[in-house]
Amino acid sequence: MYEHHKQPLASRKTFVRRLGLNGLLAAGVIFGSLGLGMLGYHFLENMSWIDAMLNASMILGGMGPVAPLHTSAGKFFASLYALYSGVVLLASVGVLAAPIFHRFMHRFHLEDEAEGSADADDPQ
Repeated sequence: MYEHHKQPLASRKTFVRRLGLNGLLAAGVIFGSLGLGMLGYHFLENMSWIDAMLNASMILGGMGPVAPLHTSAGKFFASLYALYSGVVLLASVGVLAAPIFHRFMHRFHLEDEAEGSADADDPQ
């Protein structure tokens, strides 16, 4: 998916396409996780769909639950969902940052190689 360090830097068009694809991947994971949370709150806590979405999105966003939980199954689900949400948040940031970080490191590596070859040509 990414160019090798000996290959030239990808074009801006390729870079923007990578950003878009990674953004779609991150959005898919986030919306899939939101749906999972909504299902859990709706069926385990008997919340309405809108309340389930509110609770799931607040936990997924790191804010915490809104409505109190009444069942043991709901509390168990909420604790696992909160842990899962933390991992999803970190993974999504990583997926979004990967093309940017790769481009920065690739450019840095190319500049470093260019300086190294210039130093090798200079006998001093």
